[in-house]
Amino acid sequence: MAKREQSRPSLKNIRGLQLAMIIGYAVIIILVIFIVTNLAVKKTDKVLKNKVISITSSLNVQMKLNMDSYISRMETIGTLAFGSEDAYTYDATDPNNDEYEALNTEKAITEKLYSLCIMDNFCDYGIVYRNNRTVGKISNGTSSLMGDDMYEELSSMITRQRTHDGWSAGYKDDHKRIYYVKRVHDNAVLVMSFYASELESVFDNPETLDDMDIRLVDSNYDILYSSRGEEIGNQLTGTIYERVKDKTSATVMDNTYLVSVNSCVDDWYVICSIPTRIILKEKNDIQYYIYMAGLIAAVLAVLFGTIMSVRLTRPVKQAVSILDSKANTDQLTGILNKLAFNDRVSGRLDSSLTIERHALILLDLDNFKGINDTLGHAYGDSVLAKTGSILRAEFSTEDFLGRIGGDEFCVFVNCSPSDDMDYDEFIREKCETLCRAYWKYYSGDRKDYKISASIGVSFFPDHGSTFEELYSASDKALYKAKKSGKDAYAFYDGNDSEEVDGQ
Repeated sequence: MAKREQSRPSLKNIRGLQLAMIIGYAVIIILVIFIVTNLAVKKTDKVLKNKVISITSSLNVQMKLNMDSYISRMETIGTLAFGSEDAYTYDATDPNNDEYEALNTEKAITEKLYSLCIMDNFCDYGIVYRNNRTVGKISNGTSSLMGDDMYEELSSMITRQRTHDGWSAGYKDDHKRIYYVKRVHDNAVLVMSFYASELESVFDNPETLDDMDIRLVDSNYDILYSSRGEEIGNQLTGTIYERVKDKTSATVMDNTYLVSVNSCVDDWYVICSIPTRIILKEKNDIQYYIYMAGLIAAVLAVLFGTIMSVRLTRPVKQAVSILDSKANTDQLTGILNKLAFNDRVSGRLDSSLTIERHALILLDLDNFKGINDTLGHAYGDSVLAKTGSILRAEFSTEDFLGRIGGDEFCVFVNCSPSDDMDYDEFIREKCETLCRAYWKYYSGDRKDYKISASIGVSFFPDHGSTFEELYSASDKALYKAKKSGKDAYAFYDGNDSEEVDGQ
């Protein structure tokens, strides 16, 4: 048997190419959209982070300025106490004071201080002398907290030597009040105090940043004020402390927190903090919509590309389908040509198990040359076409039918008997039916030229496992049928005897 020719591209190849084009296009589109989407997300992420950091830093600076302004206003109010000469010249510790004049002077100073005290919600607004004598408003809370050492304790709060004043909070772990103390003269100090809760008006949080925590801490990181009231009096610890430690002005952002710190009066620090997931919620929402838009764009692009690919390749597929059919089909008989038949049978045999049974039926028209020579090629073509019709009528669409020579036909039987019939008997009936189909078939104008066929049969896997082996066995069986007088069929039996199976 001649070596099988290499089959040319078929409709299956075109479909494979189309699928490869669609997959390639889809991969490129998805990759491009993925890259563009990620660039957009990264750019958005960078812009929003910078925006958030800038806003938070500006807010913290504003809080610092508010605190500085509040402190400056308190100090200014304290300075107003010296508007009266008696306030800074009178000394209650002077033993030469006239008692009556001293009482009148203290009364005048007290009235002056009270007039200033009502300007704000002061707990204390008065002058304390070295002998613990007081004028103005000195609360029982401060008196009981400091006792007989009030003057000395207040004097110890003066930390700024140039201006002779100072601020203090958390005295004896009492963080409810914040004190401002200013030296009047060697034997007197002015004290002002207010509740830490008054700072709520200083650290007014914008509605858009309700979740931001605002704290005021001293140099020891004790919390003097917090938007979380329960924290006041505690020391700042944990993740926030680690981010602001030893920093006087900074904004730090990581995957957990956004923290901003700025120093203000007397080494106090304003600290603003908020969880990153909250402050970047807007960014996460935008990223979600960007990814969704990218996904939709990718799906639409792939769908569009698939539709265009189908439309563009449809004419090609139709043309290839026609060419493929012509290339695989014998145009005269309508069954497979030699090359296509060989390919199909070889492919089927390659995938067949040894427990399966198949038959290769080789059919040759008797005296066909005489038909062409006597009646002409037109009659010969009609006989070949009739043979194709007979084979299609007798065999299933699962069987392979082929014209492999001028008047030589071949059938590869794929199907099996529908009942318990023996497979050999099943094939024998097929052969007898084929022979009978020609008994009443005549050709020529007068229908006087009788047509017949000789048949040879071999079986898989008994007589071979390849097309070439089965064809050789069927050809030997066909030779026996021819020698027996033609118009007969024979099964290959593995020897060269001339016995035939039927006539």
